[in-house]
Amino acid sequence: MATSAASSLPAFGTFDIRTQDCIDFLRGLPAESVDLIVTDPAYSGMNQHMRFGHGRIVGHYGKPDNERWFHEFSDDPESYALFLGECQRVLRRDRHIYIMFDSFSMLSLGALVRDFFDVKGVVVWDKVHLGMGHYFRRRHEQIVFASKGRRKLSRRDLPDVWAVPRIHRAVYPTQKPVKLFEFMVEASAEPGFLVCDPFCGSGSSGVAALLGGCDFIGADIDARAVEIAEQRLARFVATRQDPLEPVR
Repeated sequence: MATSAASSLPAFGTFDIRTQDCIDFLRGLPAESVDLIVTDPAYSGMNQHMRFGHGRIVGHYGKPDNERWFHEFSDDPESYALFLGECQRVLRRDRHIYIMFDSFSMLSLGALVRDFFDVKGVVVWDKVHLGMGHYFRRRHEQIVFASKGRRKLSRRDLPDVWAVPRIHRAVYPTQKPVKLFEFMVEASAEPGFLVCDPFCGSGSSGVAALLGGCDFIGADIDARAVEIAEQRLARFVATRQDPLEPVR
């Protein structure tokens, strides 16, 4: 019997997305149970410090929950150290972690990563297109790359500046391109690894994990985000098409 092209392709891994606070989620995972952490925390520092006004993400400070899409992470040093400690606990030895930072959180919290992991470097995400900014208009974010134990990169041809266009008119307000997480997975994972994202948002990291032949586990505190991510990954597994990034 002839086999269709679709059925002859390798099967994707599994995914599990939970509606949970990042700390509760990580505390519920066994020690040394995940192989790669890739995440973009919902930092509060820049928004609270600069009080930009009434955007879709920032909302109105002074109103209940600021009328925001999601709860931001209380990124004071104590809370952030708790988060990093749980990441260190659940990550297997000789594995990698990637943590995204905006310019405010990088300066206020970035150095804390050294207390829990061996920081190997900082990758710059060049968004290609200009964003907003009160002084210089923002076009980049930083990604701290670190390890627990020793592990070489699977790819040695990647630069430390990743030019990946940001997404316009995204369904989710802080949606990141899948390609950004693909670089992390390709550099630091192997097929069958379990990739973890405690701030999974719209599920871009999950799509990248599945593309890399990995399993994925993630969480988000916002039930709407979890619904979007679950539907997105289910559709991707069933059709091999990403409904939130249809052109790749």
